[in-house]
Amino acid sequence: MKIRNILAAKGATVITIHPEQTLKEAVALLDKHRIGALVVVDDSGNLAGILSERDIIRQAAEKDIHLPQPVRKVMTKTVTTGTLQDDPISVLQTMTDRHFRHLPILEQGKLAGIISIGDVAKAIFI
Repeated sequence: MKIRNILAAKGATVITIHPEQTLKEAVALLDKHRIGALVVVDDSGNLAGILSERDIIRQAAEKDIHLPQPVRKVMTKTVTTGTLQDDPISVLQTMTDRHFRHLPILEQGKLAGIISIGDVAKAIFI
């Protein structure tokens, strides 16, 4: 099994946001789609970062959170990514070791999907 199999079963739809959109817009998208992270893309659709619920909570814990501020001020800019050919067990290990729950998947440098640690665990153990 490869990550491509997980995306084939789950679907490759990715909810994205632009770095200049506001945290208020991000929170609304997270709620509307019942997801835990948004992939941040630039005007060309290239990966610019990731914004997770945890990023927002950390911001709120460290200082006042201002929902009108742009996503770029809170997002994680250095993003670990995977590929369609990756082995789910090694991906699960990486996600566990590095303490993150969402992994954008790239194919030839372009966004091909996103998986959660739950997606990977379900594929491996169920």
